[in-house]
Amino acid sequence: MIRSMDHVSIVVADLESAKAFFGVLGFEVEHDSIIRGKIFADYMGVEGIEANHVTMVMPGSSPRFDVQLVHYQHPDAVADPEIHNLAKLGYNHVGYAVDDVEAMVDKVRANGFETRGDILTYHDRKLVFLEGPGGVTVELAEWH
Repeated sequence: MIRSMDHVSIVVADLESAKAFFGVLGFEVEHDSIIRGKIFADYMGVEGIEANHVTMVMPGSSPRFDVQLVHYQHPDAVADPEIHNLAKLGYNHVGYAVDDVEAMVDKVRANGFETRGDILTYHDRKLVFLEGPGGVTVELAEWH
């Protein structure tokens, strides 16, 4: 039986910018390491893997939910030309519940990051999409 979400893993080209983005959202770096060797290559299915692997956590969150940032040194990461297209098949976005969506948008913008549009009120929530690291879409949701 599944108990809860555990983590999301995002491959990024600019590790420092990705850490800064999730830092603005309140995540903190817990682990920062290099993954390499046969064990990781076999597990990930990526021959010759060598990558930075940064685990960021939201202090005090329950249940715990991590963001794992992966920055490939070898092989080169493969860009997804359709990453911005939310109508494509497969992964769409990751969403986080927040207390005050307007305050979070102000904080995100003040730190040089952007939204993908305006705040939308839908059912019992205020929602906004953010332009996340490497074009990944991140959604913030304030429940009424």
